[in-house]
Amino acid sequence: MGGVDVGGGSVVLEFKPLRKLGFLTIGLFDAADPARGHESTLSIIELGERLGFDSAWVRHRHLQYGISSPVVVLAAASQRTSRIQLGTAVTPLGWENPLRLAEDLATVDILSGGRLNPGVSVGPPMHYERVRDALYPDTADAEDFSYERVRRLMALVRGEPASGFSGTEGFEAFSERVQPHSPGLAGRMWYGGGSLRSARWAGEQGMNFLTSSVVKAEGVEGDGEGDLGFASVQRSHIRAFRAHHPDGDRARVSHGLVVIPTDSATPRQRAKYEAYARERLPRTASPQGPARLMFAPDLVGDSAELAERLHEHAAFREIDEVAFALPFTFDHEDYVQILTDIATHLGPALGWRPTP
Repeated sequence: MGGVDVGGGSVVLEFKPLRKLGFLTIGLFDAADPARGHESTLSIIELGERLGFDSAWVRHRHLQYGISSPVVVLAAASQRTSRIQLGTAVTPLGWENPLRLAEDLATVDILSGGRLNPGVSVGPPMHYERVRDALYPDTADAEDFSYERVRRLMALVRGEPASGFSGTEGFEAFSERVQPHSPGLAGRMWYGGGSLRSARWAGEQGMNFLTSSVVKAEGVEGDGEGDLGFASVQRSHIRAFRAHHPDGDRARVSHGLVVIPTDSATPRQRAKYEAYARERLPRTASPQGPARLMFAPDLVGDSAELAERLHEHAAFREIDEVAFALPFTFDHEDYVQILTDIATHLGPALGWRPTP
């Protein structure tokens, strides 16, 4: 454990040294030149490996100008890297057939040498009423978007039967379970949740848990540890997950906030980053929408300042793994600067050491 002085040394907070450092990108691209954006994403993942990051994660965006097929992107990344873990944060299963996805995940895990970390979530696809006829023209009203979709995927990834037939038919051999089978993949499956219900459920399933800069306002009032209690709510999710997980306090949780160090940033970049965070700040003032979603403020500053703010964060003090989210709309050179500062300044300030 370590400590950090806060308020001129009046309070000493204990914290865990950061054990695993990762980053998350949406993989934004220009519709007129999508190849350039995808190449940028792959080169950023390569940079992450060179800098010693433990993991690189990609978001999943359908009918938008971001990565629509992260499994394909990570398959490409697996052939351009050798060590860094590769994850999805997250794949919304409402868009997926669990059997076909299980085949794709196992294939990429084999190609990567066992480095895939698939993160998933449930619920109806975004703007379902607008896409249902294209996505499920014959079964839209019968589709099950509940946790059962994750259970189906997990069972198939574990190697449970997908068919009642195996053996030889003519010249062809058939398997009753998904092929290829990757034995360690099920232990690297993550659930992305922002509610107590999701946290408990993920723990009961023995999955790993991804928590981000968005949570559902529920159960915990503000206590001064984060804007309007965001950090306290998030901490309650982490504790609920571990309380219901077979591994208890050893269950893996990855924490993801938007964190932008400015140690080596140019004046132009600093101004850009501060404007970005300022524009998004109003949404953090109170719960948003019918779901009462709470958003964490984006953190911008030099690494010493950011480390202090993170060590004061009630939920951050519960974990030793992170996947800091890169802002959606920045340029390639901005991501290079941010990742380099995270690896060389912020990570060490949080107790992390790069993987050789």
